[in-house]
Amino acid sequence: MKTTVSLLLDAKDIVGESIVWSGEEKALYWVDIVGRRIHRLEPSNGRHDVWPTPDFVTSIGMRADGGFIVGLRRTVCLWRPGGAFEEFAVPEEPDLPDNRLNEGRVAPDGAFWVSTMQSNLHPDGSPKDMDRNAGAIYRIDADGRVAQLTPNAYGITNTMAWTQDGRFFFADTLANELYLFDCDVATGALANRRTLGAGFPRGFPDGSCLDAQDRLWNCRVAGGAAVAGFDTDGDLAGLVELPAGWPTSCTFGGPDLSTLYVTSARFTMPADHLDAHPLEGGLFAVEGVGRGLPEPKFGACAQNPSVSEKA
Repeated sequence: MKTTVSLLLDAKDIVGESIVWSGEEKALYWVDIVGRRIHRLEPSNGRHDVWPTPDFVTSIGMRADGGFIVGLRRTVCLWRPGGAFEEFAVPEEPDLPDNRLNEGRVAPDGAFWVSTMQSNLHPDGSPKDMDRNAGAIYRIDADGRVAQLTPNAYGITNTMAWTQDGRFFFADTLANELYLFDCDVATGALANRRTLGAGFPRGFPDGSCLDAQDRLWNCRVAGGAAVAGFDTDGDLAGLVELPAGWPTSCTFGGPDLSTLYVTSARFTMPADHLDAHPLEGGLFAVEGVGRGLPEPKFGACAQNPSVSEKA
């Protein structure tokens, strides 16, 4: 597999994450969690827009009726560029006040899935020690109803990807494990969890996306400096070397969905490291990996529901 990697934007994100491709706009959207901002970039002409967020912003997905669904620290909001963040759902109960949202992605059926973790951030964005596995996965439907899909048993929750034959990829960064579940997308029911790529020696698993062949392209954070491709048996399908140590999230985009766009982070990195590695926190474009599929859109309604139910 011959690939080429280029820097698309020197974003200097503290924690770039949750990148998605809007085919209609021919633009990328992604978040900087600690930088509290949402990016938009048109790769064809370099137009770059940035919007501030009122809290840590952890994920973003497109809505079927326009605008976006956005995960903040504790709440999921509806948002249009330049507008207010309108609270839509609060996935987790208040008895877990030290938790925050992390990964979030629109599922193939149009629901928004988010996951939580014990927060590793102080209010000022500086790192905070974690002492327990408290993360879980939640499903939010278009009416705002919330269902808890797993126990609160994961460390740093990352990766959400649904194969075309009804399986679901997930990851725990702290455990250095990727998981594959059998999945009923319409209900969110998960079963038969198995572990893939345990102990893979390049960094730790962060965000991922699937190509059209259901291969998972997984960002290897915390020094991994690569995106690793895995098939559904957990076998390595490819490895893309990157000039950034902490790649965080990826998506396929471009006119034919053949460019892999990768965000990265510079969280906790000392000044001397950044001087020696100035591309940390950048946005990269990778050619030659494969092709993706269009990103699903959330079927959001305009109302602000209050129903929450735990499975």
